[in-house]
Amino acid sequence: MPRSNRPRGARPGSDDGDDLARLLTGWRRTEVRRGATWSVQPVGVAHALKEYRCPGCVHPIEPGTPHVVAWRADGPMGDERNLADRRHWHTHCWRLS
Repeated sequence: MPRSNRPRGARPGSDDGDDLARLLTGWRRTEVRRGATWSVQPVGVAHALKEYRCPGCVHPIEPGTPHVVAWRADGPMGDERNLADRRHWHTHCWRLS
């Protein structure tokens, strides 16, 4: 009998909780830049629906352009203020900052 290459789903007893949590957070990561801790979350093509202005180069980030969103993870004003102050960056501009 030939082998079937169809995916069979999760194996019984396997824990996919880590993969699900990673998908739900959008692959958010923490980076240290300029002496501060930043939360950085990539934005894919499907979720890049609006135009933003990159603070690194001051050029627009057009809708449909993958980019990153960054905000202070350790800001003195608290989590709500940090999230409100988030900025959208071109991926290459963030890497150079």
